Amino acid sequence: MELITPGIGLLFWMLVMFGIVLWILKKFAWQPILNALKNREQSIQEALTSAETAKKEMIKLKADNELIMAEARAEKDKIVQEAKQLKDKMISEAKNEAVDEAKKILQSARRDIENEKIAAINDLRNQVTEISIEIAEKILREKLADTKEQKSMIDRLVKEIMPN
Repeated sequence: MELITPGIGLLFWMLVMFGIVLWILKKFAWQPILNALKNREQSIQEALTSAETAKKEMIKLKADNELIMAEARAEKDKIVQEAKQLKDKMISEAKNEAVDEAKKILQSARRDIENEKIAAINDLRNQVTEISIEIAEKILREKLADTKEQKSMIDRLVKEIMPN
């Protein structure tokens, strides 16, 4: 039983050694361990604060990003709307120019047709006049082949021209 129950001397020396070890630990190791724990706790607390700040900043950045995206979408919509208006304006101007050009071409064509018509009528009149003169010449040559008929016709024409 001696092995199970320690002697008083052993207990005394164990207590003395435990006290010395405790005093050495307190004197030399306890303070640095506590300082290391405080430093560790402080760095953990700073990390948590930094993480919380980063989280708040991320939320703010996300909100700012969404705001910027909304502004970008609005700007894009505005640019697209302006482009559509510009396209419609250009199409309208092109149509108006085409209509004006078509009117000018049509008026020019009508003038050309009218000029050609007048030229054709004048040409036809000249041809009819020439043909009429040729027919009249042929008729007069046949009728006035003899001198007696020529004199009677001249007398008749002179009387028509001069009534007295």
